[in-house]
Order: sequence, then structure tokens, then C-alpha cells
Amino acid sequence: MSADPGAADERLREERTAHEEQTASEALLRPVRPLNAFEDTVERLLQTIRLGVLSPGESLPPERELAARLGVSRDTVREAIKSLADAGYLVSRRGRYGGTFLADALPAPRPDEARFSEAEITDAMRLREILEVGAARMAAGRTLTAADREALWSRLADVRGAAPEDYRRLDSRLHLAIAEAAGVPSLVPLVAQNRMRLNELLDCIPLLARNIAHSDEQHEAIVLAILAGDAKRAAQTMTAHVWGSAALLHGFLD
Repeated sequence: MSADPGAADERLREERTAHEEQTASEALLRPVRPLNAFEDTVERLLQTIRLGVLSPGESLPPERELAARLGVSRDTVREAIKSLADAGYLVSRRGRYGGTFLADALPAPRPDEARFSEAEITDAMRLREILEVGAARMAAGRTLTAADREALWSRLADVRGAAPEDYRRLDSRLHLAIAEAAGVPSLVPLVAQNRMRLNELLDCIPLLARNIAHSDEQHEAIVLAILAGDAKRAAQTMTAHVWGSAALLHGFLD
């Protein structure tokens, strides 16, 4: 009896997703600065959580593994996990299937407490242009592997089908996949750090259906340009995408 091709395809998709998440996780959960070990550990874990590298309800790597990857003691990891659990991001469970898990519902942002100046918004968006336009151009100029191409298609499909409450997370994952496709490992954490800053701004403005539809069109155009090796179009479309977001942020926040 032949194997079910649908089941085989599903297993392959799951394996690809696990590989993509592991790649991003390795890039973000990198050694921290020794003078700020606790603060940097909290920051790295928050990046991994809020950028969607791990999904709600998914378990964190064991403390021993996190400590090794971050270059800190297990006590530092434990303190960081406890702080994030107290803040509502993580849940610790005991027993045979215990461990530390992402909360099913992450804390909602409190935009009424956020205040951003025009200069802060402009600075974040100009840095984003430097990083992400460069990433798109570099990715389009490379000979991508089959895994790279599939990762881009997969992340594009995820964000196009995203529910409003998942949109920011899946949008971030697509942009991280583009950074990974550029083939410059040190670029990924820089994009992630800027993306954290960007999401703080975006969380303060409403999701507009038309803007989401337009963003989806731009996302597809960027991915298609990268896959076609059209560096100029990839860079131009990413530039327009970046400054479309900037226009909304300036309009709502300054």
C-alpha cells in the first residue's frame, strides 16, 4: 500500500517550519554582554517571543540549553524566566510534561502610556530602510537554496492568511526570513532589534484593512523579486513598503 502523499507533504511542511524557527532562534538567542547578563537575557527572550519565533503555548528550550546558548549561568536564565512569567509572557508547569511555555495570550500593549516624537519615529524608520532594503537587495543577489525559497514562500503565505491578532507576529517572521535569505548571519539580530522598536510603534496604531491589503501586495512583490533575482525591484519595493508604514506612524503618533 502506498503512503498517503498528503500526510507526507504535511510532515515535510512541519519539518521545514521547525528548521526555519530553529534558524531564527539560533540567530536571536546568541551570547549576551557579560556586564548586562540579566537584562540582555530578558531582551533576547522577549525578542524570541514577540517576534513569533516561538508560538503561543510552545515550550522554551531547557534552562541548560538556554544558558549555554546565551553564555550565562542557569541562575540568570531562571531569574529572567521568572521575571517574564510574572509579567505574563511565560507559564511554568511541573510534572512529566512540565517546563516553561509561552502564555497562550501574551500581555496586550498599553498604547495610552506610549509617547513617541517625530524624531524617534524617523530614526527607527531610517534605520529600518538601511537594514531591510539592504537585506532584500542582498537576498535577491544570491543563489538561494531550496530551503531559502521555501522559507520565503511559507512565511509569505502565513502573513497573507493571518488573523488580525496574529498579523504583527507573522509579519515580523516574514521580514526576519528575508534577512536570513540575505546570507549575512549578523544582519538577522540587527533587523530583529529594529523590528522590536518598530513593533512598539505599530502597536500604538490600529490595524487598517486597506493598509494590510496593500502590505500583503508589497510583501508578495518583494518575495517574487527576490526569487527572480531582481535586486533593483526588491530594493525599490521594500523602500516603498518601509515608508508606507512610516506615513501611518507619523500620521497617528506625531
